[in-house]
Amino acid sequence: MEEKYMSKLSPTVDFWAGVYLVIVTIVSIIGNAAVLVSAGRRFSLLKSPELLTVNLAVTDIGMALSMYPLSIASAFNHAWVGGDPSCLYYGLMGMIFSVASIVTIAVMGMIRFLVTGDPPQTGVKFQRPTIRIVISGIWLYAGLWAAFPLLGWGSYGPEPFGLACSVDWTGYGESLSHATFIAALSVLCTFIPSAFILFTYFGIAWKLHRAYRAIQTQDFQYGNIEKKITLMAVMISMGFLISWTPYVAVSFWSMHHAHTQEQLNPFVTLLPCLFAKSSTAYNPFIYFFFQRSTRRKQNGGRKQALCDFLCCGRQTGVATRESKLTTDCNGNGMDETMVGLMGCSVVPKET
Repeated sequence: MEEKYMSKLSPTVDFWAGVYLVIVTIVSIIGNAAVLVSAGRRFSLLKSPELLTVNLAVTDIGMALSMYPLSIASAFNHAWVGGDPSCLYYGLMGMIFSVASIVTIAVMGMIRFLVTGDPPQTGVKFQRPTIRIVISGIWLYAGLWAAFPLLGWGSYGPEPFGLACSVDWTGYGESLSHATFIAALSVLCTFIPSAFILFTYFGIAWKLHRAYRAIQTQDFQYGNIEKKITLMAVMISMGFLISWTPYVAVSFWSMHHAHTQEQLNPFVTLLPCLFAKSSTAYNPFIYFFFQRSTRRKQNGGRKQALCDFLCCGRQTGVATRESKLTTDCNGNGMDETMVGLMGCSVVPKET
């Protein structure tokens, strides 16, 4: 076994890292499989943007199935299993799924930003053929970046702690090929998608904030609803970034300290890698919960009661706002912002 593939950690740390990865793998597979099964059962009812959520689940479960078992085996073996061929395979799979994942999240943000109009009725509509083309472009983009090191632009290599493989960050200062590849990869597959994620999801939160402020002239309390939607938007934008930021930071440190890398404790390089892998475990729960269709199923009863309250005036205490809300259940004259945000079903009034 080559020295570079020997674990730089203690056997105890390797063992517990393996246990952690086993748990993450199981949770990732179950969580993402649940998203895929649910989507498959109601595929004909899925809205076009929801296909991106399915694509995200595919990237996460693909990573858990194709990569994590090799990391687990290496952790319990106290050395990388398979040598150069498995390292190349691991780096290739990691590049494909990680780039596809971050670009999918960025595209989800852009589409959600465009769909969420201000006011709500003005949002852009996307058809399934368009989303399918976008998804195909995402995988083509990820595959292209994964293939570059195989063609001589950049390379794959072992992580500093010896139990995983990725882009050879330490080669940044060794050649122009490595330097340009890592620089381009950082800008086009990390910084720009991250900027889109931050901009779009905070933009969504701002649009919803403005919409609910317009509703606050009524005698109803929507503060909790606004906080929940804003919190979900922040969780979506920040969850992925927080999980991957430590790994990116350590990787960039390795780029500029290739000759003094032994000064960095291997355990410090292990933790960000493990933390980044956890994103495949909690991603499905965040995104699945955020889907509008899921919220409708979970809160259908309460939302319909609220719609009845808004549309038909079946509750007391609305007399002071009759000029702003209609009691006509056909929706004529009703506050359109409320209808758009709550998704109320309109029932014709019986004559």
